[in-house]
Amino acid sequence: MGASLTVADSKRAFHTAFPHVIAPLYRRLVDELLVELHLLSHQQGFQSDGLFAVGLTQVFDSFSKGYKPDQQREPLFTALCSATGFDAVQLRSRASEAVNQVGRHSLEEVKGWLSNQGAGAPAPISGLLQSVQRPDFHYSRLVAVGLLSLLQRAQGAEALEPQALRSAAHDIGDAMGLIKDRVDKDLSLYASNIEKMSQAVELMEETVAAERRRRERAAETPAAVTPEAAPGN
Repeated sequence: MGASLTVADSKRAFHTAFPHVIAPLYRRLVDELLVELHLLSHQQGFQSDGLFAVGLTQVFDSFSKGYKPDQQREPLFTALCSATGFDAVQLRSRASEAVNQVGRHSLEEVKGWLSNQGAGAPAPISGLLQSVQRPDFHYSRLVAVGLLSLLQRAQGAEALEPQALRSAAHDIGDAMGLIKDRVDKDLSLYASNIEKMSQAVELMEETVAAERRRRERAAETPAAVTPEAAPGN
């Protein structure tokens, strides 16, 4: 995207690509991702590699759960990407490749690759981890989420508590040369926001279900019969 394009330009492009009403619960997600992707696309040293792709798709998929209508979820993701100069299909492919590679190996193997900047890892994983060592590497919270997501996909990860996986991601991020405090903050905020979003979606679904039941009961209740006027009145 041209350096002269502004956030407002990206927002106009997004609304052109996705001319649908977005429920209030998801507007903040859309706005924050749109601004973040716009800024990243203009950041020198940033590359939309596999680690970024895993992080972005994980954040979008996690926070858009419950979005209605469901068939608009992927067009929404595509519009966010296209409006900021990214290719949604390419990012999905990169993320899927990385996740599939990790899913074939144990958690300890994956932790070893991550801690050693990709040494011994399959080519796709090795490449994306080595990119972190570039002198001009640009960190974003999506990299931290991508790191955690890869750990979660390893064999045996499901046996660990979420906090244990986050702690492993913190330590590995430090070994990779990432700023540990920044990774800690980003992953803690991500986990907290996921929990809040899940609660909000659950509340919304309960409210919608309650309203539906109320309408159904109202429809089943016979209309009140007005007594006929008494004879002679």
